[in-house]
Amino acid sequence: MQQQYPFKDVEQQAQQHWDSQLSFQAKADSQKPKYYCLSMFPYPSGKLHMGHVRNYTIGDVLSRYHHMKGFNVLQPMGWDAFGLPAENAAIQNNVPPAQWTYDNIAYMRKQLKSLGFAIDWERELATCQPEYYKWNQWLFLRMLEKGIAYKKTQVVNWDPVDQTVLANEQVIDGRGWRTGAVVEKREIPGYYLHITGYAQQLLDDLDKLPGWPERVKTMQANWIGRSVGVRFAFTHDIKHNNGALIDDGKLWVFTTRADTIMGVTFCAVAAEHPLATHAAQHNPALQAFIEKCKQGSVMEADMATMEKEGMDTGLLVNHPLTGEPVPVWVGNYVLMTYGEGAVMAVPAHDERDFGFAKKYQLPIKQVISVHDQSFDLNSWQEWYGDKVKSVCIHSGKYNDLSYTQAIDAVAADLETKGLGGKQTNWRLRDWGVSRQRYWGCPIPIIHCDHCGDVPVPDDQLPVKLPEDCVPDGSGNPLNKRDDFVNCSCPTCGQPAKRETDTMDTFVDSSWYYARYASGFSDTAMVDAQTNHWMPVDQYIGGIEHAILHLLYSRFWSKVMRDLGLVNYDEPFANLLTQGMVLNHIFSRRTAKGGIEYFAPEEVTLVQDSHGKVTGAKLIKDGSAIDYQGIGTMSKSKRNGVDPQSLIEQYGADTARFFMMFAAPPEQTLEWSDSGVEGSHRFLKRVWNFGVGLSELKPTDLPNKLTGELANHRREIHSVLKQANIDLAKLQFNTVASACMKMLNTLEKVQKETEKDWQAVAFEGYSMLLRLLSPIAPHIAQVMWQRLNLGADILSAKWPEPANAALVQDEVEYVVQVNGKLRGSISIPKSMAKEQIEATAVNQDFVQKFLNEGSVKKIIVVPNKLINIVVA
Repeated sequence: MQQQYPFKDVEQQAQQHWDSQLSFQAKADSQKPKYYCLSMFPYPSGKLHMGHVRNYTIGDVLSRYHHMKGFNVLQPMGWDAFGLPAENAAIQNNVPPAQWTYDNIAYMRKQLKSLGFAIDWERELATCQPEYYKWNQWLFLRMLEKGIAYKKTQVVNWDPVDQTVLANEQVIDGRGWRTGAVVEKREIPGYYLHITGYAQQLLDDLDKLPGWPERVKTMQANWIGRSVGVRFAFTHDIKHNNGALIDDGKLWVFTTRADTIMGVTFCAVAAEHPLATHAAQHNPALQAFIEKCKQGSVMEADMATMEKEGMDTGLLVNHPLTGEPVPVWVGNYVLMTYGEGAVMAVPAHDERDFGFAKKYQLPIKQVISVHDQSFDLNSWQEWYGDKVKSVCIHSGKYNDLSYTQAIDAVAADLETKGLGGKQTNWRLRDWGVSRQRYWGCPIPIIHCDHCGDVPVPDDQLPVKLPEDCVPDGSGNPLNKRDDFVNCSCPTCGQPAKRETDTMDTFVDSSWYYARYASGFSDTAMVDAQTNHWMPVDQYIGGIEHAILHLLYSRFWSKVMRDLGLVNYDEPFANLLTQGMVLNHIFSRRTAKGGIEYFAPEEVTLVQDSHGKVTGAKLIKDGSAIDYQGIGTMSKSKRNGVDPQSLIEQYGADTARFFMMFAAPPEQTLEWSDSGVEGSHRFLKRVWNFGVGLSELKPTDLPNKLTGELANHRREIHSVLKQANIDLAKLQFNTVASACMKMLNTLEKVQKETEKDWQAVAFEGYSMLLRLLSPIAPHIAQVMWQRLNLGADILSAKWPEPANAALVQDEVEYVVQVNGKLRGSISIPKSMAKEQIEATAVNQDFVQKFLNEGSVKKIIVVPNKLINIVVA
């Protein structure tokens, strides 16, 4: 057998074995407990990055571990293949997104296979395949029938150059991220899913997820945002040009602070509100301000920090309780898509309203008071918004009422007047799924001049997306495809037009886990297998998906449950959010003021006397560049590491082992070239130790070991015991460390001269290979076979420590003379105190100190220390 570690041959041999044995093909088997391990599927961007490697290695460790523990394991893989990046790549390279996507899938599949993941490739799917997105369309139509899907006009960010809708994140300083064009706010029709109808369930069922990180559940709860308040109307007699009252003469608002209703001094409405539109008809300045508002961001984070601006509409509404006139302003911080598109403004007790009122010199009326606190109009004080200690003042009949008492009284009075009452509101908004994009799942609707919007019949699904379009940046190319757009109405047979909007790609990832777990039927979205495998026992992915993807997946599962397709409430029983992979960042300013980044391999570090990095130099010319510290690996900063080059240089097992050893899975991992080299050296030692054993014949363990061999065996079993505890806690870094400790001890065993050392070595190495197998499976599999321990390590029993091996027959005592350390001795646990004292005194390293005096006293601390006091 080769002495050098031939990792390429080893990994090829192991993978061929798994392929020939169909080792990872999952079948529903009720005879074994099931374990469904799923990592969030990747976007086929072209190459794996180290985040992928870490994510999928975590899942693979768990899958292989549970396989060896006797579970029936499912670990599938697929591709989140629709989306804007493919369109952008198509524009740059003048190729169809389909071609770019399928080429990337082929390459990334090859990369994943090279890492030896225990994936059932028979269940591979890509969301851009018609046999998958057919069921997006089918379920959308079922939602349409149930009223869960519906159509309404939506306000969107419109890029006039690209002729497309932009997400809020794609609007930068009011301009499109790609074209730089001034973004317009447009109202266009689109389809929505009524996720708010499930808001209470989505909130309550977070309590059913003890296996989720608390911070993720908190993020979800905050996003859902349940708030109990009062919805009420300011009345008015403002009419449309046709003489009808605008919104039936009511301006609706929602507030959680109805106790401050007597402090309202103005109302603010969104730029798109009907009252704003009406007021701007004969007011050019107001119209210009409204247009400016429409070009602003609608992201909540931006709204919170932006400069608050407004303009008086000149319109008045009536206070619902006092009847007093209240001026209406247009505010750039009010969103038409949030709540009622209008807010009541109480400047004295809301910081945002306070700033707005000060800016535009609007009245500020104090209506709550906290004992011994004085009100000052010159600056905002935190207590102005205190609802716990406050009581109402200057509020007529509500004076002296507490927060809760005032809200109850105000709500009752509004209800009596027919102008409002208590209501539960949600921060969560209905999910808009229409996208004016090409590379996505077509929405299965046909527009007929005679019949209106007609659903595509089930027997005509899927509505297939043409895969030969090449976007050019001038809008959705589907609009130019007569062969796609032109069709016949399914109801009346007259010429009609097909919907060209496609679905939000979050739809694709909201149910893929259920399709993986089914038999991929072409006649059903899911089958009985899904209920066998679901819910996912362990879901793994980045914290960046903690809100939308997870929330939409939970919603989708509940809809499928209510339609009778599945029998579970929640899709993911346990969730692990792995940390990012970090690396050094190097850069310098260019002559034009830009930033040029350099890859770590182009750089030599400059370090101080303590080893701290203080700067860097380019290898090619020695010129100084800036060191920006540690940051997330990214293409833009050129600080990524190519997994493929790492595999070619060191092997997949080295990459996997380093990823697990370097940090706990939920924490960030700092890249270290020396750490990779150290991992490779460790695997070389594992290989070499196995080579040495392969030249020997296994022998049986004796009934009882003594001396150092017993200690070594106990150490190996003790390390294994702790490693098994750590595995259950997903602390894979300490499991990898345990493998290193076991090998260290085994190498000590190898140096022993006692006849039973081979038996201890074979037992310990067998346990090491099995413990190592989930992390570095190739070397473990090949060495397992070559030592004739079995045909497949996956079928081996998971190692458990032997109780007998953990029993410590001897105890190590530290020996002191007059409190000073002089040596140590091993003493049988059963030895009596008098014998312990005599044994200690008779040691050579003690006797030489006895000439100076006689033994006055011996202090024995059981199992720890012997102190001989000499007079």
